[in-house]
Amino acid sequence: MVAIAQSDYRVISVTDGGTISGTVKWSGPVPRELDYPITKDPQICETDGKKTTSLDRLIVGPEGGVANTIVYIKNIPAGKAMDLPEQRRHLDQKHCRYIPHILLVPAGADLQMQSSDATLHTIHMDGAATFNLPFPFTGQVVSRTMSTPGLVNLHCNGGHVWMNAEMMVVPHPYYAVTDESGRFEFTSVPAGTYQIVAWHEGWGLAGKEQAYDVLTERAVQRPIFTEPKTWEKQVTVNANGSSSVNFVIGNK
Repeated sequence: MVAIAQSDYRVISVTDGGTISGTVKWSGPVPRELDYPITKDPQICETDGKKTTSLDRLIVGPEGGVANTIVYIKNIPAGKAMDLPEQRRHLDQKHCRYIPHILLVPAGADLQMQSSDATLHTIHMDGAATFNLPFPFTGQVVSRTMSTPGLVNLHCNGGHVWMNAEMMVVPHPYYAVTDESGRFEFTSVPAGTYQIVAWHEGWGLAGKEQAYDVLTERAVQRPIFTEPKTWEKQVTVNANGSSSVNFVIGNK
């Protein structure tokens, strides 16, 4: 569990705020993509005739940028109002994958979920939120309030054992998810010195665990992953200034 609980953040009018931008890049050989066999509902879950699906744990672009890294300002006491991107607060289940794979939801806000698949999915959450929500109907939207800051792991209890996603429930708006180039940016940052944290889910396969398919009432084997990793750097932001923070990560 990543320690991000912060209940004393204050929204203020930020004048002469600065900008922090940067990248997360990969160093060294890129691990082979983690694929997993599609063992249920192939007519729904398979795409382009593939019998396997990506577990989406590590995405490295052609120029070495690492997508889906969560970057945030640690313990910032005050700043702008919450303005996280809406698309990170809406979860779809499509071709038996979670879209998006990384979610950012403000503490106290709702996560909206639906399934585009004509099969039963059951979202199971553990961590800072614990829900077990069935989705028997295509397009049905279900909302739940994410009350507690922290990390939430998501997987399917409907037998689609490869489905996995991560959600960060966050106490302030200075969180970002890197794009396919590994880029991130924070705007309207009050002048000051901060610790910037880069967090990435575990991208290795650590083994399997016994799970339960609620529809067939049978035991199944679900992949388990290596632990997440974090990196920190200090940065100073001047009034109306621009600062750069770049992370290099890899299998070290």
